[in-house]
Amino acid sequence: MTQGGGLEVAPWQLIWRGTKADELAHIESIFALSNGHIGLRACLEEAEPVFNPGTYLNGYYERRELPYAEAGYGYPEDGQTVVNVTNGKIIRLLVEDEPMDLRYGSTQEHEWTLDFRAGTLQRVTEWTSPTGRRVRVRTERLVSFTERAVAAIRYEVEPLDHDMELVLQSDLLANESTPQQGKDPRVSAALDRPLVADFAEAHGHRAVLGHHTRESGLRMAAAMDHELDAPNSVSCEVLSGDLARLTVTANVEVGHKITLTKYLAYGWSSQRSPSALRAQVDAALATALDNGWDELLARQRRYLDDFWSAADVRIDGDAELQQAIRFALFHVLQAGARGETRAIPGKGLTGPGYDGHAFWDTETYVLPVLTYTVPAAAADALRWRHSTLDKAKSRARELGQVGAMFPWRSINGEECSSYWPAGSAAVHVNADIAYAVAQYVAATGDVQFEVDHGLELLVETARSWVSLGHHDLHGHFRIDGVTGPDEYSAVANNNLFTNLMAQKNFRDAAEACTRHPSDARRLGVNDEETAHWKDCAARMSIPYDSSLDVHQQSESFTRQALWDFDDTPAENYPLLLNYPYQDLYRKQVVKQADLVLAMYLRGDAFTPEQKKRNFDYYESLTVRDSSLSACAQSVIAAEVGYLDLAFDYLVEAALTDLHDLHQNSSSGLHIASLAGTWLCCVAGFGGMRDHHGTISFAPRLPSRLNRMVFRLAVGTGCIEVQIDADEATYQLVHGEKMELVHHGEAFVLNDEPITLAIPPTRAGEPPTQPVGREPYRRSSTV
Repeated sequence: MTQGGGLEVAPWQLIWRGTKADELAHIESIFALSNGHIGLRACLEEAEPVFNPGTYLNGYYERRELPYAEAGYGYPEDGQTVVNVTNGKIIRLLVEDEPMDLRYGSTQEHEWTLDFRAGTLQRVTEWTSPTGRRVRVRTERLVSFTERAVAAIRYEVEPLDHDMELVLQSDLLANESTPQQGKDPRVSAALDRPLVADFAEAHGHRAVLGHHTRESGLRMAAAMDHELDAPNSVSCEVLSGDLARLTVTANVEVGHKITLTKYLAYGWSSQRSPSALRAQVDAALATALDNGWDELLARQRRYLDDFWSAADVRIDGDAELQQAIRFALFHVLQAGARGETRAIPGKGLTGPGYDGHAFWDTETYVLPVLTYTVPAAAADALRWRHSTLDKAKSRARELGQVGAMFPWRSINGEECSSYWPAGSAAVHVNADIAYAVAQYVAATGDVQFEVDHGLELLVETARSWVSLGHHDLHGHFRIDGVTGPDEYSAVANNNLFTNLMAQKNFRDAAEACTRHPSDARRLGVNDEETAHWKDCAARMSIPYDSSLDVHQQSESFTRQALWDFDDTPAENYPLLLNYPYQDLYRKQVVKQADLVLAMYLRGDAFTPEQKKRNFDYYESLTVRDSSLSACAQSVIAAEVGYLDLAFDYLVEAALTDLHDLHQNSSSGLHIASLAGTWLCCVAGFGGMRDHHGTISFAPRLPSRLNRMVFRLAVGTGCIEVQIDADEATYQLVHGEKMELVHHGEAFVLNDEPITLAIPPTRAGEPPTQPVGREPYRRSSTV
């Protein structure tokens, strides 16, 4: 059954049929392949037509000057923009001297298939040239999860009606033209032929190109090698410092085919020499050729079998949503699996959106998924944060603070935001990182990580709050002049999210120092300092409006004027594109879940009654002009009993990119929203929480689902949770017995499954949203 836009529903695949030119940009993003180190957009091998030919290396960027109308002390001077690196996807086809191009001739069949279990992108195209020659092209590509530096493409051409002469041109091409990003001419200038050639060589079936960026000085190398089945003639040559090409000419009879297997290797460094990078990609190609295509496929499948055995979320009752959940998990894995000492960008490696920057949503949305499914990848992402600690400490000193001040947006660990109310003032990123550290350690028991990396991250972020905050005349600890997750309320006093996350940061740092006293002393921590952290946490200011009986998003927030939602036309959303921030900042209007997100991450700081009153109040103010909002609203809607509303928000989070709800998926996927899909299922309908070292569940299903099953990696074990309408079953997949909690009742999970009843909920009618900002609802359910 075909959906709108050519997508077909299948449980383990994403399938697109058709050749709509206006969908090209969207297709390139949603079918992109990555392993966290290399990213390849889903462009045609023939190179044209194309929207953005994107090939990305995680952490590879160019510097550019940041724009300011007026300079200010502490403003970041340089920005960073991800670079479209050397393209190795290109395999051009000439059929009797005519280039294969879907804009010409006629296309009888064209299909993309992204296989979530095989980890490959497959394509079948049946094309007739303008002179009537008909061929079938089959391609398959992968970006290897097991060989970090390797990608590979198999390209097969079969004549369908005549014997014919075919020519294949396999390219490495640098400095391609790409669409302009935004309106800042500095970005365009930085990306205008950003790669400077260092070397270019070719011999046999192999070629390698080396480049560096002009301003950031980062070096890279890209290499290709090939396997062929009996061509008539082959030549491989360097045509310029930016182009190397293998040319294959073959006479192919009807009933036969020509197959080219192309192996690619990529590497980059800020320190290694061109010759060292050349050696690195040569070694990667040697490994790929030694393994061969079939073994690369087999290893890819085994890797994904292991992933899905721990991460799959199964639902019964909505085939399209099931596909979307697996699509989301697959792309979250691709974004973080092999990033290792690099960040997880907000778009992953699927496009140039956000300039390739990583944000606080990595720790808040993406790392919880990885922590409980692929914990090694979560640890790698946190090690990247630790590797940038010197930059964060330097930034703190620059801003007159102590400890560390991590960037709101960055590629290399330096702040890249030129708008300080949303950037420098969004200090909650420190606590978000600390939260992810504490969550990872609690879930895995990884003591070595805590000693080597986690402890210092907790200590330096805790120190930053002492510097940023102060005790007022009433003895309350205040943190003033900050921006929380809601970017429509900037530079506020005592943002509740920030204060509660800082409170946890203080406590987690103190507890970690108690567990590791000698390592704490090495960091200069003494008993007086940890006692001060505990005191600051105990006296943390918690804004509350007793007249409305709700918590305040920030101090005095509920006394501000309400935004006029009734007279705001639908076409004026998102508001930031149509109204001045000066107006938004002084009104009660919420861009994205802020206090509601705090009720999930710091649910231990609220009573059930407070959560329901708070949710009802802020639901009527939240316009969801950010893809980060729907999943947080879903989680809390499920907790307070609005299960069908929670389901609607799950659908919105899951389909953000597949249905292009923000109309910007062409620049890359919304990885945090995709990760939020897992949060909706596990934390929302599963009710999973991990406060104070205890794993608890409060499962409930919405009326539109019949069953949900998910697994979690906890410690060295794995548990499975099956949720039905009236009961939940817990099973220990492997590992030692665990103490868990089900709807407030503790139990021990051992070798035998345990089935427990789900108590009923009486939440009443859910609150309404601002006019025109209801959750996304599909026209029909597949």
